[in-house]
Amino acid sequence: MLKRLAAIAAALSLALFGLAACSSDSATSEADCGSENAFCIGLVTDTGKVDDKSFNQSAWEGAQAGATAVGGFAKYIETVDPKDYATNIGQFAENGYNVIIGVGFLMAEAMSTAAAQYPDIKFIGVDQFQGAAVPNLTGLVFPEDKAGFLAGYLAGQITTSGKTGAVLGTDTVPPVRYFGEGFRNGVAYAANELGKDYPETKLVYHAPDNAFNDPAWGGATAKQMLSQGFDVIFGAGGNTGNGALLQIAQTPGAYCIGVDADQWGTLPEAQPCLVTSAMKLIDKGVAALIEAAKDGSIAGGNFFGEVGLAPYHDFDSKIAQEIKDKVAAITPQVLDGSVPTGVKL
Repeated sequence: MLKRLAAIAAALSLALFGLAACSSDSATSEADCGSENAFCIGLVTDTGKVDDKSFNQSAWEGAQAGATAVGGFAKYIETVDPKDYATNIGQFAENGYNVIIGVGFLMAEAMSTAAAQYPDIKFIGVDQFQGAAVPNLTGLVFPEDKAGFLAGYLAGQITTSGKTGAVLGTDTVPPVRYFGEGFRNGVAYAANELGKDYPETKLVYHAPDNAFNDPAWGGATAKQMLSQGFDVIFGAGGNTGNGALLQIAQTPGAYCIGVDADQWGTLPEAQPCLVTSAMKLIDKGVAALIEAAKDGSIAGGNFFGEVGLAPYHDFDSKIAQEIKDKVAAITPQVLDGSVPTGVKL
C-alpha cells in the first residue's frame, strides 16, 4: 500500500511540474520500482520533447526496447525548462529506479551530481562524454563528425549549384558542432575529388536558448538559404532541424538530409526532399546499455555507439550508381579513421 501511495504521489508531483510521462508495456509496474524483483528504467528528455522524431525519440525507443529485453518497466519525463533537469532525475531516483537515462549534453552536470548522490543507481548520459570514469555513470557517445562527413560527402556529389548548407542547433553543444564541421569537410572532400570549386558550405547555428525546439526558426533559415540557391541542406537540431527539413520539402528539386534517426520513417512529411539521414544509432546504444546494466556488465566511462547514413529510399533510383558506389567505398574508410574528417574534437 505504501508503495502504491508513493507511486501516486510521484504522478501528482509530475503533474505539478507540468511534465508528461509514459510507460512501456511490461509485467512490472511503477508501483514495483524499488523492490527486489523489479527493474525500472527512467528517461529524462531534453527540452526537444520525447516525440521530436529525432534525438529524444530515438533514446526513448531504445529505453522501451531495453525494458522489453530485460522484462522491466520504462517511463519518461519531458523536461520543460533546463533548470528542471535535477528535479526530473530526482523523481526517478527517489522512486527506486535502477537505471536513469539523461538525454543530451546540457544535462551532463545534473547527471554527474545525481550519480554521486545515488551510487547504487546506474546512470546513462546520452551525448555526455565522460572525462573521468565514474563507476555508475556511462556516457553514450558517438563520432558525429564521421556521420556528418559522410552526409557532406554525399551532398558534395549530388549538388548542382555547388551551394550546400546546414541548419543546426547550438554550437555550444559539441555533438552539434561535430555534425556541422564534419558535413562541411565532407563537402570539401567531394569537391576536391571532383575538381570543383564550390563556395564554402554555410553552417547556421541557433542561439543557445531553445536551440532544439524552434521549428519556425529552422524553417525560416532554410527558406532563406533556398532563396540564395542552396540545393542540399542538412538539418541537425531536433525540432529546429525538422523545421528546416519540412520547409525544404516544399521546394521541388532541393535535397535535404536528416539526422540522428532514419527520418524517412520518423518524419515522413520530409520525404519529398529527404535523400538520407546522418544516423546515430541512439536506440541501439541505449538498449544495449540497459541490458548491460541488468546483467551487471555495464561499466563507467564512455560507450561508443555506431553511426552511418540511412538508406536512400525513393531516391535510390535518382542517384547515379557511380555516386552510390563512391559513398559505399568511402564509408568504411571514414568509420575506421583511414579517411580523417578533419574535425578538431
